[in-house]
Amino acid sequence: MTSPEGGAGTPGGTGRRRLVAATAALATVGAGLGLRAVATGDVAKYGGDALYTLLLVALVVVAAPSVSAWRAAAIALAVSWGVEFLQLSGVPAELSRRSAAARLVLGSTFNPPDLLWYLVGALGGWFAARPRGGRAASVARGPSARGSAGYAHRHG
Repeated sequence: MTSPEGGAGTPGGTGRRRLVAATAALATVGAGLGLRAVATGDVAKYGGDALYTLLLVALVVVAAPSVSAWRAAAIALAVSWGVEFLQLSGVPAELSRRSAAARLVLGSTFNPPDLLWYLVGALGGWFAARPRGGRAASVARGPSARGSAGYAHRHG
């Protein structure tokens, strides 16, 4: 079955989309580390929040390359918000005291503005993962998405 998002159902489409998403995930980690190295304050904090959710969008596509862009963004946003609300329990704070990795992944303190910046990251991820217009997107979606009239015009 052909996916309307990114041609995951076409030969090589799933592998290519997974590779692009994995590359985007690595680039996002690099951007996050770079941001932490050069920026401080709100820029580092809120930029990191957006990049966190952007990374999750990429990881969702790596795990399930046929997922639609909006669904990948929604899943990433739900996970980001879930982790943020989990911080109200104190569990992430305790884990963060024991592990730098937990601190990076879970954070420690609930901060309502983070929710907005996670949304920004999810929208950026949706924008990056959405299908593009034009012939390339039409070819990736397959003949059923192009319609028989377009096929007949080109091949008739």
